[in-house]
Amino acid sequence: MNYIDNKMARHGEKGNVLFLILIAVALFAALSYAVTQSTRTGGGDTAGETTLISSAQLTQYPASVRTAVVRMILKGKDVTDLEFNPASAFSSCTASNSFCVFHPSGGGATFATAPTGMMASTGGNTTGEWVYNMENEIELLGTTNNGTTVSVATADLIAFLPGITQTLCNKVNSELGIAGVTAPTETGLDISTYMDNTYTAGTNGSVIDAAGSSDALVGQPFGCFVDTGVYTYFHVLVER
Repeated sequence: MNYIDNKMARHGEKGNVLFLILIAVALFAALSYAVTQSTRTGGGDTAGETTLISSAQLTQYPASVRTAVVRMILKGKDVTDLEFNPASAFSSCTASNSFCVFHPSGGGATFATAPTGMMASTGGNTTGEWVYNMENEIELLGTTNNGTTVSVATADLIAFLPGITQTLCNKVNSELGIAGVTAPTETGLDISTYMDNTYTAGTNGSVIDAAGSSDALVGQPFGCFVDTGVYTYFHVLVER
């Protein structure tokens, strides 16, 4: 190969290298764009995954309390005599603490509040306190159905968590397969009376979903509703 041919060959090699460099730059730019988009998408997914995890936690805790309650009933305790005293009020538990759901000598359940991230700043329950009572019942759940009113004999034992965020409320209903994106509206429910050692089962509440805006919660042992702007999760511990 003479000098001219050799020079032309090297010129072609430089052209090929330049072409490869341009391809590498283009691929790097495409990769950077893909990573950026993935990161942005991942941020959205992270928020969604956080809500999903919260919804799982929300349903798991009362399920563990239900296990303790069922164990107590199998040992001969009547559901109307159960006491949900927190540890700070164990001294008020009756019958050597054997009726106290959260006492080691009773149900041995863990007393806990909901994580603050689940709670809305305007829901009136920023500390995540659960409420346990037998003042309400679920329409067409259990073996009894008292129409649109509640009786001592038909009231279900229910755990309520009022004041959760709307996003979490909707996510819970979605995961549970409850119809509709917007939480059903309920009225007249008693979600404040607490079932402790001084409690007597009463008829202060109402029926879910007989007093609601739809039939979305009929027969549902757990779910979420809204009442005067407060989003509330409910979980039946004992249906009757």
